[in-house]
Amino acid sequence: MKSAQAWRLGMKDMPMLPAPRHRGHLKKPTWIIILVSLVSLFLVCAYVYPPRNSAACYVFSSRGCKALQGWLPPAPARELTDDEIASRVVIRDILNMNQTIPKNPKIAFLFLTPGALPFEKLWDKFFQGHEGRFSVYVHASKDKPVHFSRYFINREIRSEKVVWGKISMVDAERRLLANALKDPDNQHFVLLSDSCIPLHDFDYVYNYLMYTNVSFVDCFEDPGPHGSGRYIEYMLPEVEKKDFRKGAQWFTMKRQHALIITADNLYYSKFRDHCKPGMEKGRNCYSDEHYLPTFFYMLDPAGIANWSVTHVDWSEGKWHPKSYRAQDVSLELMRNITSISDSVHVTSDERKEVQIRPCLWNGNQRPCYLFARKFLPETLDNLLQLFPNYTSI
Repeated sequence: MKSAQAWRLGMKDMPMLPAPRHRGHLKKPTWIIILVSLVSLFLVCAYVYPPRNSAACYVFSSRGCKALQGWLPPAPARELTDDEIASRVVIRDILNMNQTIPKNPKIAFLFLTPGALPFEKLWDKFFQGHEGRFSVYVHASKDKPVHFSRYFINREIRSEKVVWGKISMVDAERRLLANALKDPDNQHFVLLSDSCIPLHDFDYVYNYLMYTNVSFVDCFEDPGPHGSGRYIEYMLPEVEKKDFRKGAQWFTMKRQHALIITADNLYYSKFRDHCKPGMEKGRNCYSDEHYLPTFFYMLDPAGIANWSVTHVDWSEGKWHPKSYRAQDVSLELMRNITSISDSVHVTSDERKEVQIRPCLWNGNQRPCYLFARKFLPETLDNLLQLFPNYTSI
């Protein structure tokens, strides 16, 4: 008993050593290695399996897919197919060839219509006094129109049936271009519908188109269901989803661009076969909205303006733009349209992003529009009355 007590007393005199700290199973350097590995794996997965829709991109960044692309190294360039090499060589040489400007360069006005041209009298006023500076070509897909203006008589080309939303619309555009290219004096080409009207006088339009080196082809990126949602993988390898673009079909283009469009078969066939209504998985793709924007974005992005000089009003949010009636036509309306100097695109995804860009003509901001649609035939009398006033604005 005494010995036990003595042992306890002795213990009081002994120095107390601190208890050893409890260390985790993994040391700090191990945690750093794991964290770096997870981040690396995350980025590799994002690179190999990129997000399939714009909503998924916002998991990575509030700026969406474009911010994610900035983090990642560029994908290695794939090897082009034989057909791509041949096609791109031809396109490159056409774009780079020295252009011989004829003594009397002309603008070719290409009218794509099912039949009658209700604004022929208005166009007659527009063309008067400028003979030798323009050509007219008419593609009437249903009925041969009866003409009232000498500028339209015997100007029909051989035409085929055109169905809205199908490749026949692009076929008609290419047919018009090919016929207009037969005249070497035609240096710029304008596609117009039966509901189009001129917004300015002829000299203004001529100078606007002739004294710039771009084609006015509408083109923007729409990540939504009515944009890249229409893309299908059967277009690979020549057309990749990242290059798929959208735009209005109403273009103006310089002669070199008209040549490469009529010469193209490779990219055209991809849209002919794989961009059409009623595709698998409920996709509806419309070639006239995607072929030209995608083609030029891939092959000559700096050669197009990325907006159309033909105004349409999509403010009603319907499948088709607003149709102007007789009571809508006023000098104020025409002034409002001709004063617009910004191009506006709206994406079809859930964000409905509004993309606003200035309309730059040779580097300077200018009014965007030379033509406008869709005007109903009942507006003709009002337009004829207002024509000298609104075209001089």
